[in-house]
Amino acid sequence: MADSKEFLLPDIGDFEGVDVVEVLVKPGDTVAKEDSLIVLESDKASMEVPAPYAAVVREMRMSVGDQVSQGDVVALLEAVDGDAPQAEAPPSETPTAGASPAPESGAALSEATPAAPSVEASTQAVGVGAEAKLASDSAPAKAGAGHASDSAPAKAGAGRAGAGHASPSVRRLARELGVDLTLVPPSGRKGRITKDDVQGYVKASMAQGGAPGVPIAGVKVAAPVDVDFTKWGETELQPLNKIRRVASANLHRSWVTVPHVTQFDEADITELESFRKSQKPAAEKAGVKLTFLPFLIQAVTKALKEFPHFNSSLDATGESLVVKGYYHIGVAVDTEHGLVVPTVKNADQKGLFEIAGELMDLSERARIRRLRPEDLSGGSFSISSLGGIGGTFFTPIVNHPEVAILGVSRMEWKPVHHDGEFVPRLILPLSLSYDHRVIDGADAVRFTGRLAELLSDLRLMLV
Repeated sequence: MADSKEFLLPDIGDFEGVDVVEVLVKPGDTVAKEDSLIVLESDKASMEVPAPYAAVVREMRMSVGDQVSQGDVVALLEAVDGDAPQAEAPPSETPTAGASPAPESGAALSEATPAAPSVEASTQAVGVGAEAKLASDSAPAKAGAGHASDSAPAKAGAGRAGAGHASPSVRRLARELGVDLTLVPPSGRKGRITKDDVQGYVKASMAQGGAPGVPIAGVKVAAPVDVDFTKWGETELQPLNKIRRVASANLHRSWVTVPHVTQFDEADITELESFRKSQKPAAEKAGVKLTFLPFLIQAVTKALKEFPHFNSSLDATGESLVVKGYYHIGVAVDTEHGLVVPTVKNADQKGLFEIAGELMDLSERARIRRLRPEDLSGGSFSISSLGGIGGTFFTPIVNHPEVAILGVSRMEWKPVHHDGEFVPRLILPLSLSYDHRVIDGADAVRFTGRLAELLSDLRLMLV
């Protein structure tokens, strides 16, 4: 044991109180470098924590059900084969104010494309999609767990002026909800305020009809209605899983924060679809499935460069625009546990096959809950597809703090008047929801119009 060293939980993103859901090793086991030791589950994804070097596990300091944070001791490890461990510095107890994490935000949506037009055939699917909205950055965790009944505002601030130790993500959440952290009683280690504490405070305030320090968009919000549905018949209570609880909180926050407007348009993708089919053999040889989505991501990226304020966010004051020089495109993935929105990073620097391969990887890991925090962070614009399910147009909810989101529905063969006659053309419905504080209606029309041009003629992507 003399040579054993503590392995501390490394940086796992801006998360605290993450659940340990699996312990993959036991004392006495020998592990290679990068072998997984434990599996954590945050509000947005599961993640594996690997061994930093080849070692013998002398003692595990974490168990299933523990809630852990960066800097906690995972295990005592004894290095083997001369693989000396690197010194690890414990995290500072004083949270750093300032920089907030990038917005959290699918991936490859499977695709069924229309057959050639015939008397019988009229519609086919774009891809298996889902309404695009989950993570905005620093999503609230289990809402009010353990605090709803005892963190009422009347108790919250007693004798605590100047208090409020919290991580940057918790501080950002408090700013967005209008909560004064000095009024929130902490439950975290060493008096730190957690996301649960903030949400519990808000929940208690809303239950009392609102209170000073908790303005919701400047409007007093009515308390939730508590209805006994059993008096009308048999009911069953089905608790939401963690991902759906977080999605619910984020959707509501986005809806009440962002003044939504949705612009509808259509794109003629007849030639695009023909080209896609012609490239399928080459894609298969490269080991990827070339769906419609990589083309859409490239066209969106091109349009974002021409309309940079669509690739932006309002700063915390609401008085300045943060225009992003990167193009990280989030795509909603529908999983059995709920929606997640991983991002394709630097989409403007990648080719069709590279994007297709990345989408396949993200999609698969989303389904088995193995996305990493970095897969869900940094999105600058989101895409949602309902094409594989059906419908025509819909109103996706903006993935706040992004300012716009594109929804695509089922592509359909339609008769289009051209050169004096009606000809069959493959038409894709577009639904662009946007933050009206940043984007005007005229610009939204220009954006969808330009996107339709790019999708209709791939040669424009080269200009």
